[in-house]
Amino acid sequence: MSQVREQLIRPGSDQGLATPGAVDARGTHWLDPEEREAWLGLLRLLARLPPLLDAQLGRSAGLSLFEYTVLSMLSEQEDRALRMSRLAALTNASPSRLSHAARQLESRGLLFRAPDPDDGRCIRAVLTGEGFDLVAASAPGHVGAVRDLVLDPLDDEHVRGLREATEQILARIDPDATTRPPWLPAPEASR
Repeated sequence: MSQVREQLIRPGSDQGLATPGAVDARGTHWLDPEEREAWLGLLRLLARLPPLLDAQLGRSAGLSLFEYTVLSMLSEQEDRALRMSRLAALTNASPSRLSHAARQLESRGLLFRAPDPDDGRCIRAVLTGEGFDLVAASAPGHVGAVRDLVLDPLDDEHVRGLREATEQILARIDPDATTRPPWLPAPEASR
């Protein structure tokens, strides 16, 4: 067992190992057993869930989860278009990652890029009819996978708790709500 792992899970001793939940001389506030289980559970979820959703979307629509997210964000807009910079923020993508995905989706006829009519210096991604049809056709399978993998194992109280926990974490890591789509109710309004 590595010393780092021992420091995270073994009570303190005269060997200098950290006491779970305690603050050591360097100011490190170690995770107590319940916090550690929660953190490692979140890491496991983040490692396992995206590939499962990728696989489902790949089989049903020939899309990755990221590509589906790009198309679905566009499909939710009244004019089915967003500036690339706003789309990058909503999908938490670097400009180069989004440009690469847009190029792939454009080559398949699912979207096109064009100058923004309000500011020609900006580029917008615009969902095509074919792109909209693919999102609409693949949404039921995607929603089914989300239900099966995430929501169905939870009762209503746990779903509410999941929503509240994610909102609290997002308030800390995305305080300007750059990843919140405009049509999604604000946390206060959704309760």
